[in-house]
Amino acid sequence: MERRRQLYADVGAFLFVHDLDLTPVNFGLALDYLTGNDHEIEKAVRAILAERGQITNGLAEKIVTDRHSNGMTVEGLGQMLESVEENLDRFTRLATESRASASDYGDALQARVKDMDVQDSPENVVAALVGLTRSMVEKSRQIETEMRESQKKTRALQQSLENARKAAEQDHLTGLANRRAFEGRFKSEVTEAKKNGEALSVAFCDIDHFKRINDTHGHDTGDRVLKFVGSLLTKISDEKCHVARHGGEEFVMLFRGKSVSEACEIVDETRADLASRKLVDRNTGERMEQVSFSGGVADVFGYGDPRDALKAADRALYLAKEHGRNRVYMAAGEPAE
Repeated sequence: MERRRQLYADVGAFLFVHDLDLTPVNFGLALDYLTGNDHEIEKAVRAILAERGQITNGLAEKIVTDRHSNGMTVEGLGQMLESVEENLDRFTRLATESRASASDYGDALQARVKDMDVQDSPENVVAALVGLTRSMVEKSRQIETEMRESQKKTRALQQSLENARKAAEQDHLTGLANRRAFEGRFKSEVTEAKKNGEALSVAFCDIDHFKRINDTHGHDTGDRVLKFVGSLLTKISDEKCHVARHGGEEFVMLFRGKSVSEACEIVDETRADLASRKLVDRNTGERMEQVSFSGGVADVFGYGDPRDALKAADRALYLAKEHGRNRVYMAAGEPAE
C-alpha cells in the first residue's frame, strides 16, 4: 500500500508539473512512464521531454493514440462482432434458402407430373425432368458455395476475435497474463478453491532496484531482465499456479492447493535461483550487478475479503524491501488496512 501511495503521489506530481488535465489518458500515460509498464510510451515521453522539456495535453493524447493505433480498438472489436453476426445471419438465410429450394423442387416435380399429357413422348417427359433437376442442382451448388464462403469468413472472424481477446489479456513484453487477466483469474480461483475446499495463496514479487538497472544498462537490458524473471516464474506455473505481470517490474502469482508457507517456500526458491545468476549486459558484454527480487505472500482465505489478501501480500512485499530486499516475507493473518 505504501508503495502505491507513493506511486499515486508521483503520478499527481507529474500531471501538476506538466499542467496536464486529470483525464484517464493523461493518468495512464503518467503511470506507464513512471513505472516503465509500457516501454514504447516511456520512450516517446522521454524523447519529447528531451526535445521540449514539457508534455502537453495534445502531445499526451497523440502518444497514447499512436501507441495503440496498430492494436485492436473498441471500434474495431465492435466491427468484428457485427461481421460475425452478419455472417451467421447470412448462413442461416442460406440454409433456409436451401430447404426452400428442395421443397420447391419437389413441388415443381409434382406439378409437372400433373400437367403431363398422356400423349407426351417419353423424350419430352425426360427432357422436362432433366431441366428441372439441372436447375435444382445449379441452385444447390450456388447455395453450397456461398455457405462455404460464409463459414470460412466466420471462422476467420472468430479467430480474429480470439486473438484480440488473448492480446487484451497478455503482457506485450513478457508474454505472461497481464493485470486484467489476473483480476479475472483471481475471482475464478477463489470460487474454485472454495468449491473444492483447497487452500489459496497469493504472492507479489518486485525486482529490486529496477530503475537502477534501466539507468545503468538501458531500457533494452531492463526489458530483457523483465522477460528473464518472467520466464523463471513461469517455470513454477501449472494448472494450479498462475503467474501474471501486474505492472512495471511487479509480478503476481496464485497458488491453489498450496498453503501460505508452501507458496512462500516456492517463491523463495525462485528468488534464490535468480539471485545466484550471473547475468551479462549484452550491449557491453560486462557482468551485471546482482539481480534479485523481493516478495510478499498471503493466505487468501486468512481475511474476510479475499481482496484484503492482495493488500496484505503487497504490504509484506514492502516490508521485505524495507528490510534489505532480496527476501520473501509472509503476511500476518490480520486484516489488511
